[in-house]
Amino acid sequence: MKKHNKLSELASTAICGNDISSSVLYVSALAIAFAGQYAWITLLIVSLVLFLFRKIYGEVVGALPLNGGAYNALLNTTSKSVASFAATLTLLSYMATAVISANEAIHYLHHLIPSIPIIIATIVLLCMFGALTIGGVSESAKVAIGIFLFHLGSFLLLTGFIVFFLISNGFDLFFQNWEMPTTGGSITNAIFLGFAASMLGVSGFESSANFVEEQQKGVFPKTLRNMWVVVSVINPLTAIFALALFTLPVLQSPEYQNTLLIEMASYAGGDWLAIIIGIDAFLVLSGAVLTSFVGVSGLLERMALDRILPQFFLKKNKKGSSYRIILVFLALTISVLLITNGNVKLLAGVYTISFLSVMTLFGIGNILLKVKRNRLPRPEKASWGAIIFAIIAVLVALIGNIIMQPSEGVPSNLTVFLEYFIPSILFILVMLNRTILLKFLLKLIHSVFDPFRNFVFKMDKKILRIVHDINSQEFVYFTKNDDVATLNKVMLYIQKNEHTKNLKVVTALKNGNAVTNELRNDIDVIDREYPKIKVEFIELDDTFGPELINKLSKAWKIPINFMFIASPGDHFPYKVEDLGGVRLII
Repeated sequence: MKKHNKLSELASTAICGNDISSSVLYVSALAIAFAGQYAWITLLIVSLVLFLFRKIYGEVVGALPLNGGAYNALLNTTSKSVASFAATLTLLSYMATAVISANEAIHYLHHLIPSIPIIIATIVLLCMFGALTIGGVSESAKVAIGIFLFHLGSFLLLTGFIVFFLISNGFDLFFQNWEMPTTGGSITNAIFLGFAASMLGVSGFESSANFVEEQQKGVFPKTLRNMWVVVSVINPLTAIFALALFTLPVLQSPEYQNTLLIEMASYAGGDWLAIIIGIDAFLVLSGAVLTSFVGVSGLLERMALDRILPQFFLKKNKKGSSYRIILVFLALTISVLLITNGNVKLLAGVYTISFLSVMTLFGIGNILLKVKRNRLPRPEKASWGAIIFAIIAVLVALIGNIIMQPSEGVPSNLTVFLEYFIPSILFILVMLNRTILLKFLLKLIHSVFDPFRNFVFKMDKKILRIVHDINSQEFVYFTKNDDVATLNKVMLYIQKNEHTKNLKVVTALKNGNAVTNELRNDIDVIDREYPKIKVEFIELDDTFGPELINKLSKAWKIPINFMFIASPGDHFPYKVEDLGGVRLII
């Protein structure tokens, strides 16, 4: 398989930055609709919350630099079931983002070329970016960079014209808007609802954590910084410009909600500038579709490696892309578009609640990392106060979006979210408990079809073979004179989270390490205590490290993500990412 190049700072920022920066097309108008003249303040509060999440994401991903985002954080601090809950929310967020962004992009293009059929063009756009992602992340990054730079250039051009217009005509309208009655009855309520709506403007901030393994060393924290700078500048500035160009009643009218930047461009620079902004809107929203495909590919591949999803998804092409994941996700997005008949506003609840829930879970993952994996080295740390404040802020935004009244004729956000979340989480639960369900199915077949012994006999053999194949997977735990209590924790974790009957306990003897009689006795005790799992103790005349892990993985045909270690301390000679995906379970 051809080894693909890691992504640079610009490429990584562009992939996730297109998603978060595309928010300028709608979030300022949305904030003004709820907060009126205080919209720019709510957007600055969002910037503060995002600044705190820079440290949270930096600590979690710095300690565990593997694909998967919140799923990876919770997998290494809790259990597969909890991590799968976060993964389901992330998947729904990506699905809604891809469909909404593609559909909105085509609407902007339709504004420029009215003859374009919206649903067919949306499907074509989704297929184009699906094919681009299958072509490899490096190739996808080139397109993302072009879109990102054009978007920033277009906004800079728009800013120049607006500033010139305001210098010529003054800021009187901004101050008139400031004196108008408060939207929503009170300043507090206006800022609360405005903040809840404005938090949608940071969707995409979580994406970088889902493809961190594709990035060059040290790039991830820079992507967080760059995204924070972009969203902290363009969103509040757009709200200020809008309030200085138009009256509040005009800004809060329905026709300005979807095309605010185009109206601003037309008013300050003319129709030609409005056309440029329309093209930019189409491109950057298309870039958000690309972000969804890249992010979901990294997430689902990690879940398949951990056997939460079928191994069918792990097949790669020559470019190193998990093309089956991309094709399934493409089919899912197209089906959702057709089911909603192009009325993708129905997905707003899925997008809103999923995204904000994922951010909350990432903060919780940071807390668990501090409590359970405190010895694990990490390049930076978020303070307890920052974590708690950030989680509370996101929960406030989540509550605000749940209680918000949607458009007339549209179900509540929570109702639509549950319609998509419940089937998704049921599928994940089935995958997590498939051996139990298979055994239950076996008993059911016996009770119903016992009179037909030949049929029962054939089904019996087939299902037992499937269960055997699942349980025959061997796992490895590397130890260095652990005591019986630690070994017992290892067995409890494996018994609860993995389907296996074989565990190899390995110790490396070089560099003066010696195996004590106590360790051998403790392993014998553990072997007797857990009769359903065969424990094999192996002493190797070797040095523990990446080379040994890779050698054993190839020799024993055991994937590295089925090998476990206890959390290393500050003096551990390797970084977690150097070990190729070894899991931390103690």
